[in-house]
Amino acid sequence: MIQQETELDVADNSGAKRVKCFKVLKGTRRRYARVGDVIVCSVKEVDPKSSIKKGDVVRAVIVRTKGAIGRPDGSVLKFYDNSCVLIDDKLNPKGTRIFGPIARELRDSGFIKISSLAPEVI
Repeated sequence: MIQQETELDVADNSGAKRVKCFKVLKGTRRRYARVGDVIVCSVKEVDPKSSIKKGDVVRAVIVRTKGAIGRPDGSVLKFYDNSCVLIDDKLNPKGTRIFGPIARELRDSGFIKISSLAPEVI
């Protein structure tokens, strides 16, 4: 579960390395976000010579969480880290590559482009 002040790794090649969540979207009093939810973040670390700068406010979709993801068949999925992919206003990824595995729930949330770019969908 991701909430305010959570720091996440960025799993794409957009230029940002680490971001901090400061708002979970889709609800006024919504506190937690799961895989497939959109959050608003502030960029904390960047690659040199990238178009994204430190301190920029960006939107991101969560692709991996340390918290358990329960599935209808009873299985539980956990990842090693909390990661997100930066997106634009039309919910398309800013980067051209996705690093690491992503959860199948992301495809169900409507992020088909991100799930097709990922090397592995679990």
